[in-house]
Amino acid sequence: MNIPSDLKYTKDHEWIKIEGDTATVGITDFAQGELGDIVYVEVETLDETLDIEEIFGTVEAVKTVSDLFLPLSGEIIEFNESLEDEPEKVNTDPYGDGWMIKIKFSDASEIDNLLSADDYKALIGA
Repeated sequence: MNIPSDLKYTKDHEWIKIEGDTATVGITDFAQGELGDIVYVEVETLDETLDIEEIFGTVEAVKTVSDLFLPLSGEIIEFNESLEDEPEKVNTDPYGDGWMIKIKFSDASEIDNLLSADDYKALIGA
């Protein structure tokens, strides 16, 4: 199980990479493993400003569809458009080419509520 220590995590299995006032967001290796083969990623909230824990999109696997929850309040400024043609990147490289969105977050204090790698490992029993 790959859980990079330089990222933050949510209880909903999203990972967050903070770079200045921007955050890159995707789903964790654990989440993609639980979902199985991902066949579609939908994000219709590009250029919208959402609050923390609002749904920003969905990920569809062969057997299920799961909502994606925003880990930090802010504006969704980019969607990984390569996932439209290659959603399997979420399975093969969840922390790299399989990233989903970038957000310009509006409240840096929310970062303090995210989980560390160790906290996330404890959450999933890794």
